[in-house]
Amino acid sequence: MFCWGKKFDTQFAVKDEWLFIRFKDNNGRNSYLKPLGGVDVKEGIAFIMDDHKQFDSLFQIRGLTQDMIDEIEEAMPGMFEYKLNRSVSDYIYTTEKLIHLKGKKLQSKRNHINRFNRENDWKYKTLTGNPELVKECKMMLDKWMEMNMEEKDPSLVYDDYATTLMLENFEYLNLRGGLLCVDNEIAAFSIGEPLTEDTVVVHVEKAFTTIHGAYNMINQQFVENEAAGFMYVNREEDMGIDNLRQAKLSYQPDIILEKYNARLKS
Repeated sequence: MFCWGKKFDTQFAVKDEWLFIRFKDNNGRNSYLKPLGGVDVKEGIAFIMDDHKQFDSLFQIRGLTQDMIDEIEEAMPGMFEYKLNRSVSDYIYTTEKLIHLKGKKLQSKRNHINRFNRENDWKYKTLTGNPELVKECKMMLDKWMEMNMEEKDPSLVYDDYATTLMLENFEYLNLRGGLLCVDNEIAAFSIGEPLTEDTVVVHVEKAFTTIHGAYNMINQQFVENEAAGFMYVNREEDMGIDNLRQAKLSYQPDIILEKYNARLKS
């Protein structure tokens, strides 16, 4: 949230035992996450509903899982209607699947990795505890941005800003990551962090598409080297981008963690 705060104008407030988070959705409408930390969820939601009176837009709580909906419904039955937001639902895989890529459905991933192995003299290096390598990733990011800016995707500017913040605050944010070196130059890097006791989340993955299989290899190597002690890898959402959705589905997710938006019933 800190790194993507510029895009979403993320703000927070603390009151009593509660943490409140307010942000703007992709259409610039003020939104809230479910209040965190307190005991009575009805009290927490009442606070953000009161806060929202200053805005001329629909009140909405976003990013709700089914467990969160159940909690709200128990406290405030029938007050909200819930709509699935598929574009922000998370893709979750077992680490075993992403490391070993077993089975017919993942044959193409193994093929890409085998070709990468055949065509390249490469090494994996961990970023964890290596600040000099983290700095070098920033130079690779600048090159990557230069090559991809022609797509004219406005969100790439925010992506660059968020990734730069992660690299500049790598140790402070307790991140972990790794890079692929091909012929002594960085060809790909990935950044993530422990999310829960059994799950690592991947925030960033960058690779040069001019090197066949670089994305497949950094995906596999990051999990093998940085996340092998965890059961799951959360590779985040697809943002409603079709080619990103197809790429994430092609790895056969074990869980798609659905997220919902809540609005007051009219």
